[in-house]
Amino acid sequence: MAKKKEQLVKITQVKSAVGRNEKQKKTIRSLGIKKLNQTVVHKATPQILGMIKAVEHLVKVEFIEE
Repeated sequence: MAKKKEQLVKITQVKSAVGRNEKQKKTIRSLGIKKLNQTVVHKATPQILGMIKAVEHLVKVEFIEE
């Protein structure tokens, strides 16, 4: 049986969360981003994609095939 390729998503914070509401700050933190311009890689699950949607104005997103 062929193994299904996982789709990964690379998330980079490009704008500061200072001055944003607390929910957006917590979402950035829960994505694993601690500093501006930091990049993290996650599996493209519905939960992660929902978090990205909530803070899409603060991050840059790239989809990666693995």
